[in-house]
Amino acid sequence: MAKIGVGIIGTGSIVNTYKKCISELEEVELVALFTKSSSRVSEVEKTFGVKVFDDIDKLLALSEIQLICVCNESGNHGEAIKKAAAAGKHILSEKPLEVTPEKIDEVILSCKNNNVILGCVLQNRCSKDYMLAEKAIKEGKLGKLLMGNAHINWYRNKEYYAKNPWRGTKRFDGGAAFMNQGIHTIDLLLNLMGDVKSVFGNVKTMVHNIEGEDVGIGVLNFNNGAIGTITGGTALYPGYSERLEIFGEYGSILLEGGKIVQWNILNVEKPKLIETSIDGTGASDPTSIGHENHKTVIQDMIFAIKENGSPMVSGTEARKAVAVITAFYRSSEIEKMVQL
Repeated sequence: MAKIGVGIIGTGSIVNTYKKCISELEEVELVALFTKSSSRVSEVEKTFGVKVFDDIDKLLALSEIQLICVCNESGNHGEAIKKAAAAGKHILSEKPLEVTPEKIDEVILSCKNNNVILGCVLQNRCSKDYMLAEKAIKEGKLGKLLMGNAHINWYRNKEYYAKNPWRGTKRFDGGAAFMNQGIHTIDLLLNLMGDVKSVFGNVKTMVHNIEGEDVGIGVLNFNNGAIGTITGGTALYPGYSERLEIFGEYGSILLEGGKIVQWNILNVEKPKLIETSIDGTGASDPTSIGHENHKTVIQDMIFAIKENGSPMVSGTEARKAVAVITAFYRSSEIEKMVQL
């Protein structure tokens, strides 16, 4: 079977991860990229060794491309996704799909109307230890869920925002610490604990010169009666591995950096832990995150395209974390609990 051709929208640092993943997968090949900067076309072509366009329509017109990976600024995802859908391309987008639930609804509808598959990269779901925890929880090993907590107490220096001025803006980043860094762990929490009924949030900008928050906390009430908390930030030096805490009536599971660090469940044997290191989580350096989970997501998308199935994280699934985060922002603004 012919390889699936891939086009990438965006040329930021994350594209290096995609290039590495695609080079290790036999079923896909990188065909071309799009950059909005005409002055960078030659430079990017030398770096990636494929054709680079500064006209997105020319990229989308290539018949050899079946899959578009959207890797530009978060607040520009929606426009790129809708253009790709109209061109009949399947789409795999970096998180978040867009920066508001309403904009995500628009892209979901666009993909449905154009009969293309839409997936979102929330690759931390692929951690082997996380999948062990997910299996135990969804099989009911913890019994009734009581409380779920997520902590993304990270650090970014001032240069992180200065060298990419779109970061931390409400228009292009949708916020900051929760929407950009925290969304992965928030997605994991929601996947384990279920849908959210209401939230109370408090976010502040205390260190960085940005629009969005660099510290924040939130309280959640889940539909199943459980409660939870989220803390996050990019001003919390030196930055600590993200942490998930899930408590049920029969025990608890705690993860740090995607690795199980505590497994205490009545009458359930502790599994052999898959991974022991908690390095490379992005707590203080976003470039330290590995590529294997991204590769798993791309493989899953390839399977969905070939089988006309659903990807690991659909548009509807990807919407959930954005809805919670934007509810936090709204709650902080009006200083009241917000219903979802």
